[in-house]
Amino acid sequence: MTVAKGSTLPDATLMRMGADGPEEVALGPLVKGRKVVIFGLPGAYTGVCSTAHVPSFMRAQAALAAKGVEEVICVSVNDPFVMKAWGEATGAADAGITMLADPGAGFIKALGLDFTAPPAGLYDRSQRFSMLVEDGEVTVLNIEDSPGVCDRSGGEALAEQM
Repeated sequence: MTVAKGSTLPDATLMRMGADGPEEVALGPLVKGRKVVIFGLPGAYTGVCSTAHVPSFMRAQAALAAKGVEEVICVSVNDPFVMKAWGEATGAADAGITMLADPGAGFIKALGLDFTAPPAGLYDRSQRFSMLVEDGEVTVLNIEDSPGVCDRSGGEALAEQM
């Protein structure tokens, strides 16, 4: 499957750090009956992800909320420990962005948005994308042509499309 506008999100289990350690998050119940933004990126602590993509959603939080978005979720092929630390280091957690890990790339592969770049040490990573999801259906989708670019998939760009 390659995700497209009008697609229903695949069933997936992601992970986050809870009060007692790593915990699973079933994506289906998380998005059911809700308007959420999901954005994916190649990796925590990587260049464009840290300097452009995450900050764009921090800046766009108010605009997205004003358009009815109930939650903004960042997904990366990392472990939940890294995603928690990265959310704290960037200020994303304080800004209200939910940081979810896709440790085995199951969700990203189910979307058809995985890539591998051995020279950079990136294996089974997420392409850079953003999407608006309404009750489990993708209503807006932006996929970058290159992982080193954050033009179409940024928070402000998505807010403008809504």
